[in-house]
Amino acid sequence: TRIKACLIDDAAQVLAQGSSDWENQLVDGHWTYALDDVWSGLRAAVAALLADHASRSDTRPVIGSLGVSAMMHGYLAFDRVGELLVPFRTWRDTTTSQACAVLTPLLDFAVPQRWSIAHLYQAVLDNEAHLPQIDYLTTLAGYVHWQLTGERVLGIGDASGMFPIDSATSDFDQARLDLVDGLIAGRGLPWRLRDILPTVRVAGQVAGRLTAQGAARIDPSGVLAAGTICAPPEGDAGTGMVATNAVAARSGNVSVGTSIFAMVVLADPLRGLHPQIDLVTTPVGDPVAMVHCNNGASELDVWAQLFADFGARMGGSADSARVFTTLFEAALEATADADGLLAYNYLSGEPVTQLDEGRPLLVRPASAALTLPNLMRALLMSSFASLALGMRVLAEEGVAIDRLYAHGGVFTTPVVAQRLLAAALNVPVAVSATAAQGGAWGMAVLARFAAEVQAAGTSSASCTGSDSAAAQTRASVQPISGWPAQPDSLATWLDQQIFVAPADPALDPRPEDVVGFRRYLARFVEGLPIEQSAVDHS
Repeated sequence: TRIKACLIDDAAQVLAQGSSDWENQLVDGHWTYALDDVWSGLRAAVAALLADHASRSDTRPVIGSLGVSAMMHGYLAFDRVGELLVPFRTWRDTTTSQACAVLTPLLDFAVPQRWSIAHLYQAVLDNEAHLPQIDYLTTLAGYVHWQLTGERVLGIGDASGMFPIDSATSDFDQARLDLVDGLIAGRGLPWRLRDILPTVRVAGQVAGRLTAQGAARIDPSGVLAAGTICAPPEGDAGTGMVATNAVAARSGNVSVGTSIFAMVVLADPLRGLHPQIDLVTTPVGDPVAMVHCNNGASELDVWAQLFADFGARMGGSADSARVFTTLFEAALEATADADGLLAYNYLSGEPVTQLDEGRPLLVRPASAALTLPNLMRALLMSSFASLALGMRVLAEEGVAIDRLYAHGGVFTTPVVAQRLLAAALNVPVAVSATAAQGGAWGMAVLARFAAEVQAAGTSSASCTGSDSAAAQTRASVQPISGWPAQPDSLATWLDQQIFVAPADPALDPRPEDVVGFRRYLARFVEGLPIEQSAVDHS
């Protein structure tokens, strides 16, 4: 996957971009990233962004505000001097089923395996030696923000993947905190949950300012200045909602990357408790039903690299964009159900289908035609299959969706992934012009929102930094005339100031694609024992 940086202007148009590749690793049974790679990747992404800007403009950029977004969930525990106690455990881990089996009935809340509280309580059950030393527990975005600003805060959307949120107070649910504190009271630990969790902030509030040390850590060139306003750090789910303008009730989005997930903003509470559905929030704290699948488009990338390598060995030359376009467009020539081919994109475990581990597989009956179109269609449909199973639960709950927007790199090739996703979910799917920008662009928009609220003098958050730094930021970021900036008006602001152009048309699901995907999905479910057998015997 990539660490991405995105620079926007006052109208949220992209001025420059930068990125750096990185990869998670399975170490001692846990999916992890090395924190040194976080910082080298951030520096590389920012340097690439600044180089991109320099190639387009003779002027030096002045940064009015910034924000950090990252993968939600996981487990980053630090001691009093800021040392990481155990390697970062990511959302991809499926090692906490025992903890979830206790926490879900205790809290009357479906606690997913990847949530921070599940990781923490599993460590308690396993009597891990580091527990008494914990001084701070946060997510990846919260960690980076803390290092850049000195502030132990977290945006409410990201916080909602650590522990259940009370939307009435825009904070962690205190009654449920008390229940967990009571559960672990006999363990002799020197902290209560509230002591070690970050402070929750909502979009539009300022969550600190960039320190000189933080600026130098990610930008040795000095373009990033101490005192710059920082928005609350958010998870990739929240920034994806912003990037697709899906923060109002009855709107929804699908984000496709290393993982794949759908977010639907609820107009009414769900009637039941469902293990396939996470209850999280928008960046302003409104309740959201989330279907999260651990395995997204990574296996597509592996196959694309395979074909690119073959082409190079045959003497050809093509960039990755052309490789993906060629492969994806072939999928539209396939039989609607991939002619019996069956693919599993499971690099890791998948809680939606109750698998603790994964093995990527391609299976076909002898009668199936193994053609490039059928192969690519099977691979694309496998990327959406687990999500479709989770979305069935929301449909059975009667959750209404007025609009569903998709974003992520797989939509860079027009129509193909959009059309097959519409078939998988049997709803119209739109792909915005910012689809390939994803969460980095969404976070930049949230940073702009925080700066406008602050410039209008209506932010309810306390700010750190000097008065001169605050004055400089107010001078460089002027609120749009006539707009009453308020922290709870994000949806209105996005509609009126960011997504002002006519919405991109949605693709309606084609009946033949819907029928083909249903046949494929039935085969996918029926073949799950094959996937389990591969896990058991390899």
